Amino acid sequence: MKRGCWAMLATAAITAPLLAAPPADPAALVNPFIGTTNGGNEFPGAVLPFGMVSFSPEETPLPGSGLVVAAPGGYEWRSNGVRGFGLAHVSGSGCAGAGGDIPIMPVTRAVETSPSAPGGGNLYAAYLDHGKEQASPGAYAAKLGNGVAVDLSATLRTGVARFAFPDDKPANLLFRTSDTEVGSSDATIHIDAAHRTVSGTVTSGNFCGYLSPDRRQSYYTLHFVAVFDRDFKVGGTWTDGEVHAGATDAKGGTGYGNDGFPVPGKGSGGWISFDAGAPVTMRVGISYVDDAGARANLTRESPAGTGLDATRTAARAAWNRELGRIAIEGGTDDERTVFTTALYHSLIDPSIASDVDGRYRGMDGTIHHLADRQQAQYANFSGWDVYRSQLQLVTMLEPKVGSDIAQSLLNQADQNGGVWDRWTHMTGATGVMNGDPSAPAIAAIYAFGGRDFDVRRAYASLLKAATVPNAKDLSRTGCPVLCVGQRPGLDQWLSLHYMPAGAPGWGSVSDTLEMAAADFGLAQLAGMLGDKANERRFLDRAGWWRNLVHPTSGYIQPRRPDGSWLPFDPASDDEFVEGSGAQYRWMVPFDPAGLFAAIGGRDRAMAALDGFFHDDKGDWAVTKSGPLHAELDNEPSIASPWLYNFAGAPWKTQGAVREAMRRIWTNRPNGISGNDDLGEMSSWYVWSAMGLYPLYPGRTDLVVGSPLFRDIRIDRPGGAIHIVGDGAAGDAPYVHALTVNGRATTRPWIAPDQLKRGGELRFTLSADPDKGWGAAPADAPPSYPPLGSATRR
Repeated sequence: MKRGCWAMLATAAITAPLLAAPPADPAALVNPFIGTTNGGNEFPGAVLPFGMVSFSPEETPLPGSGLVVAAPGGYEWRSNGVRGFGLAHVSGSGCAGAGGDIPIMPVTRAVETSPSAPGGGNLYAAYLDHGKEQASPGAYAAKLGNGVAVDLSATLRTGVARFAFPDDKPANLLFRTSDTEVGSSDATIHIDAAHRTVSGTVTSGNFCGYLSPDRRQSYYTLHFVAVFDRDFKVGGTWTDGEVHAGATDAKGGTGYGNDGFPVPGKGSGGWISFDAGAPVTMRVGISYVDDAGARANLTRESPAGTGLDATRTAARAAWNRELGRIAIEGGTDDERTVFTTALYHSLIDPSIASDVDGRYRGMDGTIHHLADRQQAQYANFSGWDVYRSQLQLVTMLEPKVGSDIAQSLLNQADQNGGVWDRWTHMTGATGVMNGDPSAPAIAAIYAFGGRDFDVRRAYASLLKAATVPNAKDLSRTGCPVLCVGQRPGLDQWLSLHYMPAGAPGWGSVSDTLEMAAADFGLAQLAGMLGDKANERRFLDRAGWWRNLVHPTSGYIQPRRPDGSWLPFDPASDDEFVEGSGAQYRWMVPFDPAGLFAAIGGRDRAMAALDGFFHDDKGDWAVTKSGPLHAELDNEPSIASPWLYNFAGAPWKTQGAVREAMRRIWTNRPNGISGNDDLGEMSSWYVWSAMGLYPLYPGRTDLVVGSPLFRDIRIDRPGGAIHIVGDGAAGDAPYVHALTVNGRATTRPWIAPDQLKRGGELRFTLSADPDKGWGAAPADAPPSYPPLGSATRR
């Protein structure tokens, strides 16, 4: 088998039209407000690629929503109130609790009531008019209803803010230190007027903790140091409901409450006051290690005298370097903006968690130093999401970043008792979602060129985790959504060769399919490292999904431990995760041919796919069409349209992918229909717009769709890739011809060795389908079946 050959390459107004940016300034095409409503959960604030600091508004909840946060990203386009500007966020997460640390709020009224008192927070919120705010990569600005003009920018580990207060009102700045989105267990503040400095901490965590009472816990402490360019007066502090005018110190968290959210009336913070006059510039550094780390980060990245304008210019230049790695020509204004914004969102997380001196706080709570050759420790790994296509995109563009992400995950596993957590948040293991994405994630990074990490030790750790059940695998703590085990129910997976209903985990059928993908990814890693015996072993295990294929229905259905079948409705999500039985039916991305055979043959599979992507009238059903149809705004469905390539109908892949792009992705705040999941869904769009997709977990074979643009140049170490789309247009998704490095092909897939040194793909495209191109059985992409797997009945 061929595998991993690419690794040889590298050891704004929402509706206003945008002009095409010159190649030197692709950041001009980004609209950070895309995905800030409709469940996208993006934030529009200032952040650098993979930046530790993301300086962005924390809005008030929508009236009548019953929530304590506006959205998991801190920002909801439909909201019109701001309660502060937080220093750290996660991009597009599904759960609240991944950000909003240290909301800093300019207010133009006297502070007489504690902001932590019940209802007190709203006293200091300000109206936000979207017509008076702007955002671009590395910058955010707004004129608040209280008259304060706010401008924000960032470096990797620091933020810079400029506050222009009105001349005729009090000029106060609140530090709501305890008010992380879903609360805190402790917080501190110290005001030092003599040195123009405010510093402090918040101890928090609790990501998704409101979903499981036994996982409501803190696991990180953020330290901050803010320095001002003007003298200020000590305003005071507050603790819970009490205000202490003139005080310089306070301490106390909000707690997490019976519902997993902040306890009303709890919390602490402080404020400072300025004389009316010139704008105030604040430089703030953060660290997850200690106060000294925050100060060192500030000194290195934003030294005394650094202004907002220079920081903003440098931030835009950093984004232009990253966004310029994929240059596009053609398409409409909106199409270029949607694509460039999707690329932007794909490059925000994971975020750097190590300080400028190489120190970072580990999952064991102690201070560690970067490993040999490692340049940064990363945090915020939404494994269930990003193993599918985001890590492949990041590593293809920046192999060193991919390598450091892999080393970071290994470091965290070492510090977490050998457990590779599915969803790491800062220095904590949250256990969110299901399956074991770590093996396919590491395999994908290695295959796509991320080779600068301790892969042998990572493989040994993953191999043990896949074969030796530990106490956490057997535990039900946190289940179903936040199980503590890396492979919950592993003992039953090994004995039954499927995940039965009732096992620890979340959704036994989904768990089975995720475990199969994990074992396939581990097989690929074993093969790349020369371990042929375990490659065969885990390829065989990857075929255990067959044990849940019902012999009559052709669906993948839940079974009890004794082998009997549970009642099943393909429209139901019982024993599935964020999807129905109909949607999970297609989640065998490494062996579509085997799946088709299990369903009853290619013709039956084709008919079933047609019914999946179309409603009873024959209209497209790619999103929001009910549980019997595709839902391409969420991970369980995103591989499914590419399966037509295996069924002899590549033109149907081309049509379905383009229809999903058109319906789900737009240049509007609601332009991402569902959680972006730390850039995973945006990466799907980027790949799709380039006409390619990394379907196989841990492999570099690419299945083919069709490019949206007439010219795409991918600048990557070892060899650029040039994609030409002759006739490309939004309504012309159909391939009539393809050449790979000058040679014509009818295969709707790219083998790993075809682009290992770069090369050219040249498509001929049309608005009319060519039903013959790629339709021959010999043209189908490869499937990778297990070796001799026996099915239990």
